[in-house]
Amino acid sequence: MSDFDWVAGAMTSGVPWVRSSGVEFDRVDAARAVCSLPDRPDLHNHVGGPHAAMIFGLAETASGAVGLAAFGATAERATPLVVSSSVRYRALARGPLTAEAVLARPAAEVLAELDAGTRPEFTVDVTVRDAAGTDCATVTVVWTLKPVRAKQD
Repeated sequence: MSDFDWVAGAMTSGVPWVRSSGVEFDRVDAARAVCSLPDRPDLHNHVGGPHAAMIFGLAETASGAVGLAAFGATAERATPLVVSSSVRYRALARGPLTAEAVLARPAAEVLAELDAGTRPEFTVDVTVRDAAGTDCATVTVVWTLKPVRAKQD
């Protein structure tokens, strides 16, 4: 059992799309997450493969999983939010998909910026592969840790 098993439960219960799409969390730690999406006809596009929205959704979910694992302990003082994302569809996807998300810089650097009073940003690079191991998409997601404002009395 991993120290980060809680991430799958938190994302499945807290993000309705994750639950309804059937995303599975194969591996999660503070630097990398691997998620998978089953091959279901209701997730297909007009050419019979996973819809582009499903590919992107899987990638964004994997990026969120690694971000939550890396920065979940900051939840009381910072909210993780997506700043921007880019996707490049590289090949027609077929069958079940796997997304591998990697934190692009050490979490300690991001946390040091948060501790210094700034609103840090961090990048997660994601590769989505189909059942044959073909790289179908590459996705870059930039996140921020938005400091939680103290409540005014």
